[in-house]
Amino acid sequence: MSTAYVIDPPIVPSLPVVGDTRRFAVNRIYCVGRNYADHAREMGHDPDREPPFFFMKPANSIVTDGKDMAYPNLSNDVHHEIEMVVAIGKGGANIAADKALEHVYGYGVGLDMTRRDLQGEAKKMGRPWDTGKAFDQSAPCAAITPAAQYGHPNKGKVALLVNGEVRQEGDLNQLIWNVPDTIAYLSTLFTLEPGDLIMSGTPAGVGPVKKGDVLEGMVEGLTPLKIKII
Repeated sequence: MSTAYVIDPPIVPSLPVVGDTRRFAVNRIYCVGRNYADHAREMGHDPDREPPFFFMKPANSIVTDGKDMAYPNLSNDVHHEIEMVVAIGKGGANIAADKALEHVYGYGVGLDMTRRDLQGEAKKMGRPWDTGKAFDQSAPCAAITPAAQYGHPNKGKVALLVNGEVRQEGDLNQLIWNVPDTIAYLSTLFTLEPGDLIMSGTPAGVGPVKKGDVLEGMVEGLTPLKIKII
């Protein structure tokens, strides 16, 4: 017997998959804060390897398939943060680091867009970051490349261009917490589920965007991300 709802259920957010007509259904989006030493320093923090911390974005904040991103309301200081996205294909809790990559379906390129002024106000008042991080269209993402094709990278260039000029540049080998360690730690806090995404952190060079800007993000070997701010 099928389930009836009093309202239409929401559409499942999803991302295209390289080499497949099927899509990757998105469940939850976890973001790792300050996971590159240079970015930690530019935000005024000590980059020594302390336990990672996480925040979340709603799955329906995804922007994909070449769509534009609308500049959000109530902010005059929206920043770009380019990241490698880890797509979880097999769930689990208390995952051992040496088994963590078995849970990865694939990888992609994403942007953790941030209303920096609202995030700053929240920090000063000791409040959650949701208004600064979890707003509509705050998670533009490119297609997911299956790990079966791409492998599991521990190095590779990460960069963002704004209107053709390099704004951010780093390498995956600069991650303070690498992908296996991040998955292992996160899985002690939450039971990971298929469809979860992990935004792995951003290198230095974060900065503001304005309407009309074209952002081009890349992680070596992955489908690049290109969006326009409108």
